[in-house]
Amino acid sequence: MADITRRLGWRHLRSAPTAYVRHHRRGQLAHDGTGLSFWFRALSAALSEVPVDDRELAMAFHARTADFQDVTVQATVTYRISDPGTAAGRIDFSVDPDTGAWRSAPLEQIATLLTETAQQHALDVLARTPLAAALADGVASVRQRISDGLAAEPRLPATGIEVVAARVVAIRPEAEVERALRTPARELIQQEADRATYERRAVAVERERTIAENELASRIELARREERLVEQHGTNARREAEESAAADAVRAEAEARRIVKLATAQAEAARQTGEARAAAQSAWLRVHGEVDAATLHALAATRLAENLPRVDSLTLSPDVLTGLLAKLGRPGDGSA
Repeated sequence: MADITRRLGWRHLRSAPTAYVRHHRRGQLAHDGTGLSFWFRALSAALSEVPVDDRELAMAFHARTADFQDVTVQATVTYRISDPGTAAGRIDFSVDPDTGAWRSAPLEQIATLLTETAQQHALDVLARTPLAAALADGVASVRQRISDGLAAEPRLPATGIEVVAARVVAIRPEAEVERALRTPARELIQQEADRATYERRAVAVERERTIAENELASRIELARREERLVEQHGTNARREAEESAAADAVRAEAEARRIVKLATAQAEAARQTGEARAAAQSAWLRVHGEVDAATLHALAATRLAENLPRVDSLTLSPDVLTGLLAKLGRPGDGSA
């Protein structure tokens, strides 16, 4: 939209670089071009502003396929006004000299023209295409047909309009039909998912079986090793018992030999001691047999005195003392 300002009954218009402005004053062309800026009087001026930039037009329309199924076509057409002078002469692009706004809706008129033209060509293609083919390959064919149809449409160049590009975004069936069409694919996907699940479970079971077999083999091997260990312990214990028994036998035999030798030595010592005692006793008896009775009495008294207990005091009666003195005083006494 042009920028218009007021100054003392005059108007000043400043347009954008992408806007074509045409100014007629009293029926004569005064200004013509893009990005213009000029003064004018509102009572004698007729202004038109035509956009010359590329514009995107989104459109959606319904169509019917060869098997009588309704579909929705979503497309986008890029266009530009290549001949703004011709477009200003064919379509009302006049603007209000006070506000700069369009008096009508020229872009809506262009949008209607492009939409109806594109729809006509799309319907022509889809009417001969089954639904499955339209959903699978219809986007490319419809896009090509719309591009070719808009390029061959004579009214567009006559109006100064150039189609830059045409794109078909999607072709969608009705919701119920779309769900019905998705069902087989979903079933296949579900079957593949189930198959993958079963295969994964089978692999898991196989791995679990392998793990169980490995664990069992490990247990068997461990049991075998424990059996060998028990056997080795028994062998070691038996060997230790045998060695201990052999050692005990050796010790017992050595002890028996020592006891025999000790007993022999003791017997020999006892024999020799007995012989010595017997010899001494014989000598003692022989000696005592050769002495007189008085000497034997004296030795007996001496031995008796040696074996008597300790005597602190001795009392002799006169009778005993008299007899002893009398005996000692006899002439035949050996002590005289």
